[in-house]
Amino acid sequence: MAEGVFLISVVVCIFAHLARDAYEVLKDRQIVRPDRTTFLIMFANMGLLWASWCLLCGFDPNQVDVPVIVRSLGLTLFAAGILLFVVGLLTLGTLESYEGELVTGGVYSKIRHPMYLGFLLWLIGLPVFFGGLYSFILSPVFIANVLWWRHFEEKELEDRFPSYKDYRRTTLF
Repeated sequence: MAEGVFLISVVVCIFAHLARDAYEVLKDRQIVRPDRTTFLIMFANMGLLWASWCLLCGFDPNQVDVPVIVRSLGLTLFAAGILLFVVGLLTLGTLESYEGELVTGGVYSKIRHPMYLGFLLWLIGLPVFFGGLYSFILSPVFIANVLWWRHFEEKELEDRFPSYKDYRRTTLF
């Protein structure tokens, strides 16, 4: 049973990542414009992506017995990722189609992409917490994918905001 849930979750997670990849490429090529419909579709897709990631980590059939301190570190990374994501979201006020000025206050005064950094912490923290060997091995692939999404956003922000290059030099990630 656990292996079946794990495999289904891996497949769903991969397809959700691919759907987000396609969206980023289509948006970059201006074939798709962010609007309410695409936002709802991508919001549902990201929910599916993260739910499948949590399931595949929890049902990883090759769970390694890790010390409590290491599991605690994984949970801390996961919680920090959620916190960064939520703080970034609340500071920005939207997940997509932001039309205002460049946000450089709050968490954005130190970190350019707190939500993506939060994702990365989830991708590392959950497999460590669950001791999931296979999910830990999958993490770098998904981390590279999130960094690829960030690349598209960096490009878009540079095009939209003349001051972005200076801002980028004064912030992390």
